[in-house]
Amino acid sequence: MLGMYPTFYVPYIGSAWVMGIIGVIHVVASHTSVGAAFLFAVLETKAYRDDQPEIMGFIKRYGVFLLVFSYIIGSITGPGIWYAITVASPRGVSGLIHNFVWVWAAEWVYFTVEVIGVYALVYLIGKVDRLTHLKLTWSFALASWATMLLIVGILSFMMWPGNEGWYLTGSTNDAFYNINFFAHLGVRTGSMFVMAAVVGFMVAAGIKDEDLKRGVIRVIAPIGLLGGLFSVMMFLYYLQTLPTNAKVMLQAYLIPAYANTMIGIFVATTAYLVFVWWKPHRLKLYIAVPMFLAIAVLGVWPEERMRESMRKPYVAGQYIYSNQVIARDVPGKSIRGEVDLIAEKGLLKLHPFIPDRLREVTDDNRLEVGELLAKIACANCHALEPGAPLRSIPDKLYGSPDKDMIAAFLRGPLKHGAAPYMPRIDLPDQEVDAIAAYLASVNAGTLEKSAASHTSAPITALIEREGK
Repeated sequence: MLGMYPTFYVPYIGSAWVMGIIGVIHVVASHTSVGAAFLFAVLETKAYRDDQPEIMGFIKRYGVFLLVFSYIIGSITGPGIWYAITVASPRGVSGLIHNFVWVWAAEWVYFTVEVIGVYALVYLIGKVDRLTHLKLTWSFALASWATMLLIVGILSFMMWPGNEGWYLTGSTNDAFYNINFFAHLGVRTGSMFVMAAVVGFMVAAGIKDEDLKRGVIRVIAPIGLLGGLFSVMMFLYYLQTLPTNAKVMLQAYLIPAYANTMIGIFVATTAYLVFVWWKPHRLKLYIAVPMFLAIAVLGVWPEERMRESMRKPYVAGQYIYSNQVIARDVPGKSIRGEVDLIAEKGLLKLHPFIPDRLREVTDDNRLEVGELLAKIACANCHALEPGAPLRSIPDKLYGSPDKDMIAAFLRGPLKHGAAPYMPRIDLPDQEVDAIAAYLASVNAGTLEKSAASHTSAPITALIEREGK
């Protein structure tokens, strides 16, 4: 048996979108938190050196907003991500934990310091001497950035280790300091300053003291601009650190889909930051709130979607496929590839969560087996319903009801791994036929009728048994 788990599938939406939606909300909250920590440190240093205690009022106001926006929302979406990725990609999560258990432990130490720090920062303003509070604020900022640094090492490994050394050693260092770690860290570090500035503008917009408002904005606006410029530069560097499959995915699909949106949001954000810096008195809530929502949705969503999509067909380390199959040997972790074993024996024989009645393909259960196999082999990346927003397989097949054509695709490009952004799926003929028959039935619109015939028999039997 393979070490597989039951497949989590959300009809129409798809499992990947569940994690993606939660993840985007979490990224906005967490990046704002880390960036704001450094804004607090810079602003408080200015307040301390220039003897401007009124700035501490803005820091407290922003800190209270941060507690609600970043830490409550972050505390909800953080566990939400863990739940979503655990049910959608259990072997991927297992692989990351086995590689980075102590890294995650260290991250939780810094995260604990961060959470305690933000409460202490807000509630100790005016209750301890200014130098002590300044040291606390800088400690909070460094702890916040340390959590980002450690998580980025893990996220970068999900793209790829970047060298063959890790597969042989299994070393945490070889996994963590991978080829795009520093580029990825730079992108996120720059982005955190942009988000913190944009959120800070919402807080500053409500300040009635025009001198304080102007002074605060003229500190945080240039930080946001420099952060955005740095992020773009590091993103260009990041593109040079990608594996071949990511570059193919980027050129074939992601750049045509998202390039205009990302360029547009960069220009709009830059113009917004410059305008607010130049005319701070013009900043109002009716400007700040819509701009935040636009930047959060149109800026963060494409970036996160691109990063997640570029990993395909892998979910972690270029050795675990998105469909949970182990793609290659990893001697350093005593892991053996499963593609050839599945090709020889089939998923129906090897997967532990196949019902016994479906382990042999028959004329009566072919469509049901095909649906189950399609979910196991494909549903982590694809939706099975026509018109679904997440890479609908029926739509990818142009709605074709031609079973032989679908089977030829399964026996051709997928079997031989010819598409670099698709996993190599090599199955016995009877399993290929079952999947092809199911997808052809979906496209032909005959699946509902067939499904009704499958479900009516056990229901009728149950009614008869209960009647007796």
